[in-house]
Amino acid sequence: MTRQEPDVPSGYVGIHEGGAEVVVLKAMAGPICEALQNSSLYEYASRHPEAREYHGRGVVYGVPLPNCKARVVIRRSRHGGLLRAITGERFLRGTRAPRELAAALRLTRAGVPTPQIIAYVTYPAGGPFRRADVVTCEVEGASDLGALLTNVPDAMAKEGLLQAVGSLLARLTQAGARHPDLNVKNILIVAGENEAREAWLLDVDRVWFDEPGDRRVAMANANRLTRSLRKWRQSYGISVDESDIRRLLVPVNGEPLNA
Repeated sequence: MTRQEPDVPSGYVGIHEGGAEVVVLKAMAGPICEALQNSSLYEYASRHPEAREYHGRGVVYGVPLPNCKARVVIRRSRHGGLLRAITGERFLRGTRAPRELAAALRLTRAGVPTPQIIAYVTYPAGGPFRRADVVTCEVEGASDLGALLTNVPDAMAKEGLLQAVGSLLARLTQAGARHPDLNVKNILIVAGENEAREAWLLDVDRVWFDEPGDRRVAMANANRLTRSLRKWRQSYGISVDESDIRRLLVPVNGEPLNA
């Protein structure tokens, strides 16, 4: 049964399949429901012979959907930090998925690049808990910032990466969007026209919004990312020094940032 519910964004539709609750782009409802026929979306992806594995907070799979040319990324939502060992992938009924979809749509409207969310599905997980799978478009030929900085070939390539990341930070400030887990694995670098690089934001389920242009937003994002860069420099020897980090700290209203 399909029905439009108050919390389903325009262009999406709510579907109830057994115990699963689906919110999906109308044009993709058929392939998503077909993938759900015998298992969860995450199980479908993990068993698919054409799956590509991506590693972050758990394994993420890039797969084609049934009878569909487009490839998608299917991720099981998981807690981080202290809650990870206690609740793992179980969330109270709402889960983070509706908030993630709302944040992704708002970021896109504000000009912050982030992969389009095709669907999310939640499943019963005992008592008041549910699990959630989130489906996004797979961005072909893209790599996360950490992987690229680990193997950056030359100064010109690094310059392109830094410019792309600086532009992303500026867009986040303009949107008033704060990402509390902004790290090198949550920034996707996409090749654009004439080999230009563009930085996209990933894992937006915890993004929250403040005043557009707020200096505190700029500082919070810059501090979180620079901590990650320094950690990766120490652990993996990425080619980023303090002068590179300072170049990412774009002034806000003419006032410099420090991180």
